[in-house]
Amino acid sequence: MKSKIHPHITDDKNTVRKNLTIVIIFFLSIITHGQTTISGIVLDSKNQPIEGANVYLDGTYDGATTDEEGGFLFTTEEKGMQTLVVSILSYETKTIVDEVTKLSNLQIKLREDVESLDTVVLSAGTFEANDNSKVSVLKPLDVVTTASALGDFVGALQTLPGTSTNAEDGRLFVRGGNAEETQIFIDGIRVFTPYTPTTNNLPARGRYSPFLFDGITFSTGGYSSEYGQALSSVLLLNTINEPIQEKTEISIMSVGAGLGNTQKWEKSSLSFNTSYINLGPYFDLFSNRNNWQRPLQAAQGETVYRHRLDNGILKLYAAFDITDLQVTQEDINFEDGLDFKLNNNNFYVNTSYKGVLGNSWTLNTGLSYTYAKNEIGIMASDINDVENSVHAKLKLKKRFNSRFKLSFGAEQFITDFDENFKEESIDVTYGFKNNITAGFAEADLVFSKDLALKVGVRADYSSIFNDVDIAPRTALAYKTSKNAQVSLAYGNFFQNPNSSILKFEQDLRAERTTHYILNYQYVDKGRIFRAEAYRKDYDNLVKFDTEFAGFDSNYDSSGNGYAQGIDLFWRDNTSIKDLDYWISYSYLDTERNYLNFETSAQPNFATNHNFSIVGKYWIESLKSQLGFDYIFSSGRPYDNPNSDEFLAERAKPFNSISLNWSYLIDQQKILYFSLNNVFGFRNINGYQYANTPDINGQFNRRAIRPGTDQFFFVGFFWTISEDGMDNQLDNL
Repeated sequence: MKSKIHPHITDDKNTVRKNLTIVIIFFLSIITHGQTTISGIVLDSKNQPIEGANVYLDGTYDGATTDEEGGFLFTTEEKGMQTLVVSILSYETKTIVDEVTKLSNLQIKLREDVESLDTVVLSAGTFEANDNSKVSVLKPLDVVTTASALGDFVGALQTLPGTSTNAEDGRLFVRGGNAEETQIFIDGIRVFTPYTPTTNNLPARGRYSPFLFDGITFSTGGYSSEYGQALSSVLLLNTINEPIQEKTEISIMSVGAGLGNTQKWEKSSLSFNTSYINLGPYFDLFSNRNNWQRPLQAAQGETVYRHRLDNGILKLYAAFDITDLQVTQEDINFEDGLDFKLNNNNFYVNTSYKGVLGNSWTLNTGLSYTYAKNEIGIMASDINDVENSVHAKLKLKKRFNSRFKLSFGAEQFITDFDENFKEESIDVTYGFKNNITAGFAEADLVFSKDLALKVGVRADYSSIFNDVDIAPRTALAYKTSKNAQVSLAYGNFFQNPNSSILKFEQDLRAERTTHYILNYQYVDKGRIFRAEAYRKDYDNLVKFDTEFAGFDSNYDSSGNGYAQGIDLFWRDNTSIKDLDYWISYSYLDTERNYLNFETSAQPNFATNHNFSIVGKYWIESLKSQLGFDYIFSSGRPYDNPNSDEFLAERAKPFNSISLNWSYLIDQQKILYFSLNNVFGFRNINGYQYANTPDINGQFNRRAIRPGTDQFFFVGFFWTISEDGMDNQLDNL
């Protein structure tokens, strides 16, 4: 028998439910009285939900974290206008200001943080050597541990792609450009005379110690519009902002000695380095092809004073060096050789300031002065020249946000060059004065972590030519994967002819190149691979119609040329324990019709193929680092007057294997040995031909060889510091 529910019992249950619902709503209304619900969803640029984002009202404890669907919901008692903040690592923080009652059912999109470590970087044509850089090809101390460099930063850079080996010269020759086409800057201010003077077959060296710099940027082309008066390349050296501690550094070497000291105070510091080089004792022990009356002697000193202000840092850098030598060198046209003597005095001072002005503005300004005096004797001729040069610069930068930055500025180059030539009854003085006024502007636009653009323009007015040159420049970078990217760069670059031309003729034009660069870069876990293709077109190059530039030459700016090629670079410091190595290869195709060239030809400083491999291996049991490098360069062109073809002959390829050994006596004492060209390859830099033919109508020749095939160096380096840990090769 089925039971029946009495109608009045059902009505009573419904009544209870209704009353309970009313009570719950009543209590909820009491609890949430005066509260507002804030809700929404957080997405990325591809409309994918972002989990774990913090969403809160600024200045309160009211907030929530997004769930796996990107949603959030919380309540607040705040009233009126409020600021809602949405933040999460790797994305830009977003703020929404509105009436609190309108902050519901929101759809919020976050953009990627373009200042994170995996953001694309503009790398076309640029090698970074900076411990603070996102991508460093070299570290600063690679300079002093590269076997063939002998402590010269220029020597270390010559193991990078894009450079041509000119062992007898020592300066940087970049992508078909001569050495004058590369300019060097210290803290953004130009160095007018960056190399020590020398004679034939004795390579020049950079004047400045690598120990005072914490960053090197070597741009082989396509560089920023901030830098001008360089056709091929700029080398940017940045001095250390703040030394870690006080220390003294002592160097005792087979060719001289050095002393350095750093003092540190609360807001300032002072560092200096001095050195004395004398090759006389070395030449007494090891044979040399030159006959030295006064072997090369050089005294150098440099100092950096730094002072931190409330909103910036002020630096004063000063350097001097004195070089003296006298030598008789083999010459096919002089039976007793060619007599050469040189005395050089050089002084450089540079002051710079970098500071914050407020409202996301920064200021960079600086001033440099260079004094260079040369007294040169060549046989019976005496040549004395003096150069006074000034560079003043002002740069402002505005950071509107992480995606848009604008910089602009102006600079002034002033050069006063005078030369006196004496030979028997001839006594003549000549020279030039030139002021270059320049302005530049550049914008950095970061569209996303994967895409960035730099657009700039530069204008140079040269008083000596009374002409203005406009140089647009741009660079684009796109990240193709987590570890790889491609970059493009284009730009025009101008440079006045150097003093060897302007001292005789000023009715010319600024020389010009146009750069096109395509770059691919891959970086992953201590490994970096770079491949770069480029094209450079030259215009307005100087031509003259005599064997050497002189008063009797006719000059014009009708020269032209091109350089194109491929550069490859690989570095790996993780695959093999304790081994760090890099490999470089460059292919260069170039021709020019300039100076006294009869037709377009490959200049004699350019080489088609350059290859180098550099390795450093740490042996813990011996407390030693072994270094080695191999440098190969295909034969350079030379002109054979016995042939109808111009610059058609090739010298034999250049080969050199160098080794070094750094032994850690204790943490602060290092014994260092190096030997260049270990196997004594008989390298030939070219050939010199007689001025007149022999009785058979042939021009005799001699091989131009280095003064010495090998160079041996030994040094003891001692550091005295507060913590007892520093040494002059800190990576040991």
